[in-house]
Amino acid sequence: MSDAIAMQFVPPVSPEDQARANLYGLLARLFYAPPDANLISELRLAAPPPDDGEALTREGDALKAAWAELVEACGSAFTVRLEEEHLQLFVGVGKAEVTPYLSAYLVRSESDTPLARLRGQLARWGLARREEAMEPEDHVSALCETMRWLIVGQKAGLEVQRQFFLEYLHTGGSRFCTAVSACEDAKFYRFPAKLLQALLDVEHKAFEIE
Repeated sequence: MSDAIAMQFVPPVSPEDQARANLYGLLARLFYAPPDANLISELRLAAPPPDDGEALTREGDALKAAWAELVEACGSAFTVRLEEEHLQLFVGVGKAEVTPYLSAYLVRSESDTPLARLRGQLARWGLARREEAMEPEDHVSALCETMRWLIVGQKAGLEVQRQFFLEYLHTGGSRFCTAVSACEDAKFYRFPAKLLQALLDVEHKAFEIE
């Protein structure tokens, strides 16, 4: 018997998947905490997302437009104001203006427990909230970060990505984006919300095609 160790081939991440993961990672960062001066500077100079192909022309154009608006908004952004806005919108004193916990947008009855289902799914993947983390697993940032992990960390198949996306992120995320966009105090965060909505639309269309 050969002493050679059988190596399992892991295909490299495609540029398209890397771009998807990068967008999820950026949105996770923006909604988790207000962007600092370094991130704002990087966004001002960042290139737009790559083309998504002819089948996604409408959704892809919306994604590019949302990206351009976010970059433009960064041109006049001040970190102190972003800190105040993030606190007012998503943390609040007593109650946030917009809840970033997507289970709140998914509960259909008192017996419905989307957060419990989410925790069960994450546990099956060996994932758990860090002890020092204060935010529950259904925070929009945590769900975006999970999608990023599925794409480039776990390199999960499209069906696994699709199921997680549809069950935990698409509907709740869209309703969250609507709530942010409707909030008069979301001067800056309406742009990340628009970008997230555009990404959700692109992903939903792509999963339908696949």
